[in-house]
Amino acid sequence: MSITAVRTRRISAPLHTPFVTALRRATAVETLLVEVVDADGRSGFGEAPQVWAVTGASLAGSQACVEEMMAPLLVGRDPDDLAARCRDVARAVVGNEAAKMAVEIALHDLAARRLDIPLVRLLGGTNLTVPTDVTLSAGEPGALAVTAKQRLAEGFTVLKLKVGTDAAGDLARVRAVCDALEPGLKLRLDANQGWTPRDALNIINRIAALDLPVELVEQPVARHDLDGLAWVSARADLPIMADESVFGVRDLVEVIRRRAADLVNVKLAKSGGLTVARTLLELAAAHGLGTCVGSMMEGPVGIGAAASLVAAHPTTVVSDLDAAWWLAESPVTGGIRYDGATVVLPDAPGLGVSVPSPGSAE
Repeated sequence: MSITAVRTRRISAPLHTPFVTALRRATAVETLLVEVVDADGRSGFGEAPQVWAVTGASLAGSQACVEEMMAPLLVGRDPDDLAARCRDVARAVVGNEAAKMAVEIALHDLAARRLDIPLVRLLGGTNLTVPTDVTLSAGEPGALAVTAKQRLAEGFTVLKLKVGTDAAGDLARVRAVCDALEPGLKLRLDANQGWTPRDALNIINRIAALDLPVELVEQPVARHDLDGLAWVSARADLPIMADESVFGVRDLVEVIRRRAADLVNVKLAKSGGLTVARTLLELAAAHGLGTCVGSMMEGPVGIGAAASLVAAHPTTVVSDLDAAWWLAESPVTGGIRYDGATVVLPDAPGLGVSVPSPGSAE
C-alpha cells in the first residue's frame, strides 16, 4: 500500500465579519487545501493558511513547496509509516511551516481514516468537545462593548480583545469591554506585537491597578524583542503569553531560558504541524509554562486538527480556536462544528471532512 498522489487546491472563503488586528485586516480565509491519496482511493486533507503579515506564508509559496519539494518524497511511500513520513516533510525544506502543516495534517488524517478512527483517537484522546474563546477585532470602545455583549449572548464566555493598534486608546477599549462582561468572566488581550515594552508595561499595570477582569496579555511586543518581552514579563502584574515569538522548539527554549513569558500559544501554522506542536506543549508543561493552542485564520481542516490536538493534550487555559466560526460558509463538507463556545469534533474517521469538486485539484 502506498501514497499515490498529493494534490493541492487554493480556497478563498469569505468571513461573515472582517477580522482586524494590529497586523492586518482579513475579509476571507485564503488557504491551500492539500489532499494525500492512498492506493485504495482514501484521501487525507490538510491546509496551509496564507498569512503574509505573521508567518509570511503565501498560497503560491506553499503550493510550490508542496508540489515541487514534498510530493516527490511521499508518492510511492507507505502512509502507515506515519512518523517517517512526517520526518520526510520536516526535512524537505527550511521554513515553509504552513506547507509542512498542511501535509502533516493530511498524513495524520489519512492514517486515521485507514484505521477507521477519528483523528483525536490517533493522537491519543477520546474527547470530542473542546472549549474555545472568541476574538473581538480591533475597534472603538462603543462598538467593542456592543460586540462583546453579542458574543456573550451567543454563548461565548472567554473573549479575546485585539489591541495594539493605538496604545493611547487601548485602555479605554479594555474598560469598555470589561464593563460589558458578566460577573465572573474575564477578558484576554492580544496586542499582536503592537506595543513598545514601555507602552505595554504602562497599559498592563494600569489595567491591574484598576482591578479590571483581564486574564492575560498575549504578545505585547515585537516578535524578535525577547529582551523586551522578558522585561515586560518580569514587571507586569498580569500573566504574559508568547505567540509570534515562538514558532518552533528552539524559540520556546529561548523563551524558557530568559523567563520571557508565563504561557505560550502553540499554532500549527507556526510549528509546521502536529508533531512539533505536541513537543511544544510537552516542553512548556515540563518547564511550568501555561499553554494554549491557537490558529491563524483557517478553515475547518486546520481547526479540526488543532482541536483534535487539544482534545488529546489539554491546555492550561481555554484555547483559541474560533477561526472557522468566522466563515460565512464552510468550504468543505463535514468536519467540526461550533455549539456556542464549544468546538465539536465529528465522530467519524480522520477529520470527517469531504471536499467537493476534486477535479480542480491536480
